[in-house]
Amino acid sequence: MAIHSVSEINQYIKGLLDREPIMQSIMIRGEVSNFKRYPSGHCYFTLKDAQSALKCVMFRSRAQYLRFNPTNGLKVVASGNISVYERDGVYQLYADSLAPEGTGDLALAFEQLKAKLTAEGLFDASYKQQLPKFPKRIGVVTSSAGAVLRDIYHVSKRRWPSVQLVLYPVQVQGEGSAQQIAEAVRFFNARELVDVLIVGRGGGSIEDLWSFNEEIVVRSIFESKIPVISAVGHETDFTLADFAADVRAATPSQAAELAVPDRAELERYVTGLMARVQQQTHKTIENKRLRLMACLQSRVMVHPQTLLAERRQRLDHVLGQLQQIGRQQLQERQHRLELAIGKLSLLNPAHVLQRGYAMAEKQGKVVTSAGMLRAGDQLDLILKDGRCLIQVLEQAGKEDH
Repeated sequence: MAIHSVSEINQYIKGLLDREPIMQSIMIRGEVSNFKRYPSGHCYFTLKDAQSALKCVMFRSRAQYLRFNPTNGLKVVASGNISVYERDGVYQLYADSLAPEGTGDLALAFEQLKAKLTAEGLFDASYKQQLPKFPKRIGVVTSSAGAVLRDIYHVSKRRWPSVQLVLYPVQVQGEGSAQQIAEAVRFFNARELVDVLIVGRGGGSIEDLWSFNEEIVVRSIFESKIPVISAVGHETDFTLADFAADVRAATPSQAAELAVPDRAELERYVTGLMARVQQQTHKTIENKRLRLMACLQSRVMVHPQTLLAERRQRLDHVLGQLQQIGRQQLQERQHRLELAIGKLSLLNPAHVLQRGYAMAEKQGKVVTSAGMLRAGDQLDLILKDGRCLIQVLEQAGKEDH
């Protein structure tokens, strides 16, 4: 019996598997575990069920087309071929594609990206901008070949003929379309050429509309300083661009209706305002006329002398009251003055002299104490009817009692 090396055995088994048709195009259902994406872009993971596990690898050339992010615990269907990794002597699935079981990969990718951007606040109502009421220029980001541009042009021109449309033609589906749409939005923001943007395309499948679910497009719309109206697909179609836009339109035609006012409607509105103004003016004039007539027919205007007579009578009455108050105040002040004069009279030294008393002055000062006198001092003696000069012969002290 021949003896074989490990490499020979691994090569032989690999050959057996590679020649087995069922192993070259196989689909396997399982639950993802130990998923890891390396900086190289290669993805390594394990598919497992209740009894077994299978190692899997998806190289970057295939993994770059994944529209969703595989997570541990997710049930998927993987397709590819099974072969042996000779270095380790293990067999594994070399996956070409990966799809969530029970739902499409696009639907899962949509929900995953929506949850991520919602958590970042890109869809918050607080960031929504108001559309300008009377835009002069509208930027349109869509295909130049589709009916979308024609619908937007006809509707906007019918409603507001003076508006100008500026087209930035882009691919709206297929490879590279998302980059073109995002670049168009950034172009208008960098040059500030327009007052509002309409970004959209006609209807289609979720695959057709997928460019408007790409993260690069959603972020460019959110970051736009120009208000954005999304017009993607039909009324029942929703994309992440709709959530990020300032206003969502169900159709491109409705986007044009939202972007510009209706001239005919404005004319009707202005006509109605003018009618209301005229009606209010006539009503105001009539009210003023009625008030004027009432004034002219009032007693004051018909018999003004009656009013003057009443005013004179009231004036006479007020003047009489003022005079009475003046007399009372004058009497009170006169009485108070007489009382003050009486008090001053009692304090007047001359009044004391009238009763037989005399007052002595020394050098112009009233003598109030014996201590102020010396023998030989000359004093002025003031009596009630004159004065005389006297001399102090002797100074007497205070009498003893």
